Amino acid sequence: MAGKDDINKQSVSAVKWSALGSIAQYGLSLGAQIILARLLGPENYGLFAMGIIVLAFSSFLSNFGFAWGLIQIQDLTTYDIRFAFTWQLISGGLVAAMLYTFAPEVAGYFNEPRVDPIVRWLSLACLISAITAPASNLLRRNLDFRWINIIQVISYSIAYLVIGIPLAYYGAGVWSLVAAWIAQAALTLILTFIRHPHSIKPLFWYDGAKAMSGVGFTVFVTNLCNWGLDNLDRILLGRFLDSNAVGLYSVGYNLATTPNKLLIGALQPAFLTAGAKFQSEPERLRRAYLPVLASVWVLITPLFAMFAIVADDLVGFLYGEAWQSTALVLAILALSMPVYIIWAMSTPILWNTQRKHLESLLQLPILVLSGWALYVFAHQGVVVVALIAAASLGARSVLITTAACWRLKIKLRHLLPFFARGWAMTLLVAYGTFAGVELGEIAGRCFGAQLTHLGGGMAHVKLDLIVRASLHLLPLMGGVFFGIGMLVLVVWVFPHLLGNQVLGMLARFSPRFTPKLQG
Repeated sequence: MAGKDDINKQSVSAVKWSALGSIAQYGLSLGAQIILARLLGPENYGLFAMGIIVLAFSSFLSNFGFAWGLIQIQDLTTYDIRFAFTWQLISGGLVAAMLYTFAPEVAGYFNEPRVDPIVRWLSLACLISAITAPASNLLRRNLDFRWINIIQVISYSIAYLVIGIPLAYYGAGVWSLVAAWIAQAALTLILTFIRHPHSIKPLFWYDGAKAMSGVGFTVFVTNLCNWGLDNLDRILLGRFLDSNAVGLYSVGYNLATTPNKLLIGALQPAFLTAGAKFQSEPERLRRAYLPVLASVWVLITPLFAMFAIVADDLVGFLYGEAWQSTALVLAILALSMPVYIIWAMSTPILWNTQRKHLESLLQLPILVLSGWALYVFAHQGVVVVALIAAASLGARSVLITTAACWRLKIKLRHLLPFFARGWAMTLLVAYGTFAGVELGEIAGRCFGAQLTHLGGGMAHVKLDLIVRASLHLLPLMGGVFFGIGMLVLVVWVFPHLLGNQVLGMLARFSPRFTPKLQG
């Protein structure tokens, strides 16, 4: 029992550190991406996005999945680590070479010759990512999320703040993004290996290789399917439209998914690693899974609803008029993010109940349907592509969550209270956000008129920029303040409305909620 209690404490500590790291990374990422977007514009972002799509696919091929076995295997040995590293290095090297060789064909597919050298340079990041994976997953296995997040924050800060932004300022264009990406990958490799060094002596086969390869193959197929579902929108958008459209869509996509991915990065690895230690105890998995579902519906869904409502003012204030077309893309995708989180937190249940193959099997029909819909309708523009992507996320979430609930014998009646509370909280937060935006717009118009009247001596261009910024900033601040205010009001004043599952989750991180839970 003591061992299980230690695992629970480690899991809570891992989530706390992941949450802190995610907040820090989100702040850094948002600040750096705003500056880079304003310096570079949609076209350069579109070129880089085309290269990253191919790099993501290549990284899945190069990682293959050997390193993930280091998390799943119950009794880990040095042979397991050596075998995983050897084949990560081999597969990473082969895929990087293929990516470098076929870069002209990639550029030809996108009808954009400038993508060719970008892909060639990014092939280096493919190899670096592959050989980083073993040490990184060993840290995850040990629930050492404190150092995982420290490494991510340090590598991102140096790569983007010290390298990327100065290069963009001095006119390097898309190459500032390429340099920052490769620098971050290299720094992550160095720091991760320093934190968890391991043997790099080659090992091509051993007695446990078949089991390790089986896990690797399943991870490979699953990642390949997920890569297709996550990237088909930009693949076909880049084919049928231009780099400017891809840039506009990618910024909206990144704005919507960055907090989501950071949240998943904070929760999923700890959930997967801790769950792997309880593979033979479905009841413990069930007790861990239900509070996660409840918390997403009741606490996270309202925040993404607020995010969607303020999307227009957020884009207008942070990025400027050149990026305004991305606001609707952001709003659509933000509304689909809660189901994306539920999908991500349901997949570890399948992996830890010996049904890991279901993740790819259930999603293949969605991949086919999404591919058909995007091929037929992508030429109609970024908004249609965003709608198809959101529908795909919803379908994936329903199928995978249903399968996870089936494995843990969770019935619909267990979930209905979460849905009801989630909808109620979302409506309350949406009402507060709309009210805040409306008040902000009124204040913005009054402030702008007053400033125009009093600013006779101010330079016309500077005055115009201040007035336009205020027209977006005040509604944005009002919407966020009143939206979050409604959520905080319920959490702190009427916590019993959240339900015991959510209170139980909150009590793990704040003792204040424990008496409410017991009551």
